[in-house]
Amino acid sequence: MAKARDIGRRMRSVQSTRKITRTMEMVATSKLRRAQSRVREARPFAERLTSVVENLVTPELAELEPLLRQPDRIRRAAVILVTSNRGLCGAFNVNLIRKARELLAELKASDVGTEFHVIGKKGISYFRFRNVELATARKDISDSPTPDDARGLIDPLAARFVSGDLDAVYVVHAEFKSVMSTPPITRRLLPVYVPQERPTREPYYILDPSADAILAQLLPLHLLSSTYRALVENAAAEQGARRTAMKSATDNADDFLTTLRRQFNRARQQEITSQLAEIIGGAEALKG
Repeated sequence: MAKARDIGRRMRSVQSTRKITRTMEMVATSKLRRAQSRVREARPFAERLTSVVENLVTPELAELEPLLRQPDRIRRAAVILVTSNRGLCGAFNVNLIRKARELLAELKASDVGTEFHVIGKKGISYFRFRNVELATARKDISDSPTPDDARGLIDPLAARFVSGDLDAVYVVHAEFKSVMSTPPITRRLLPVYVPQERPTREPYYILDPSADAILAQLLPLHLLSSTYRALVENAAAEQGARRTAMKSATDNADDFLTTLRRQFNRARQQEITSQLAEIIGGAEALKG
């Protein structure tokens, strides 16, 4: 059995680690609240905007609006992967990277030329280590993304889509369902999705100006909103995953400390018993 002194050193080391994981858990919890607030604000706006666009679009307008252009065949696509700049969040980045690799393999199998845009240090490091060519490698988007971040990300790709240089734009990000559920998903940003079947009871709109003029303003806003929503949901999912990982690490440290305390007490008791036996043995020897 290890000596009580050695076990004591291990206990101090585990206690120090536990302080770090507990602090990171508290920080992630605080950031998660703000991130959840951004998600709650972004979702209703994006969903309502999507509903309005879907009800305004007609086959005739779809042919006029560049962002609604449906290519006969996708020849070239852009894939955006959103990861985190920091680790210690469990399998969060691993799952996102796996999802992106699956999408890239699927597009390659369909003979689609792809260009890869990666957001976040973790994704950039992974793919650069494997010599994957990156069209964009951005580390400047923090865990508190803004609409300007989304605009700087999607506007250049939208311009290339309008010019015909790209036929589709996809984004891979984590969807925030709950603190315990942050699955990676793939969304198509361009061309803007238009349902094939229109609702049986269409809402009544009084349009001023015309539908095409309204769509010309709403479609870029819809695209920006979808991109911003992907960023804020990914940020919230990152904090949720980090909080879960750090709580698990803190709980494991508590369990380990309990085991070490038992070992320490047994080792200390054994040392005291051994010392008492030596004292008694010495006293008996002096008597003899």
